[in-house]
Amino acid sequence: MDAEVAQRALRRIKDYLAKHPVEPGTIEVIVEHGEPSLVLPRPAVTLFAQILAQLAEGRGVSVIPSQAELTTQQAADLIGVSRPYLVGLLDDGTIPHRKVGRHRRVSLSDLLAYKRADDERRRHAADELGELGQELGI
Repeated sequence: MDAEVAQRALRRIKDYLAKHPVEPGTIEVIVEHGEPSLVLPRPAVTLFAQILAQLAEGRGVSVIPSQAELTTQQAADLIGVSRPYLVGLLDDGTIPHRKVGRHRRVSLSDLLAYKRADDERRRHAADELGELGQELGI
C-alpha cells in the first residue's frame, strides 16, 4: 500500500474515532464502487488504524498467528538480534525451543515473553543508572 494512501485512510479513521470516542461497538464501513458496506467491531478498526500508521510511515507490517513457530532467523529478526546470538539464547535455555530434525523452532509466544522480560530488565537498568547519575550529580 502506498504511504500516501495509508495516511489518508488513517486520517479518516482517526477523525471518525475522535468524533465517536466510545460508541458504537461496531462501525459501518462504506465500501467504494457501490459494494455493500462492512460492519466491523471497533477493536478491529482500531487495529487497522495502527497498521495504517505503520504503513503511512513507510514501515513494513507482518501479521503472524500467535501460535506460530519461527525459524531462528525469523526469531532473531523479530527481536532485533543476530541469529548466532539468538541461537546462544536457545542453547542456554533462556528461550524455549524445539527441534525439527536438525532445525530449531521458536514459538512466537515464548519469543515475545522473552522480549517483554528483556525490555523490562533494560528499563530497570536504565532507571537505576538514572538514579545513580542523580546521586552523583551527573
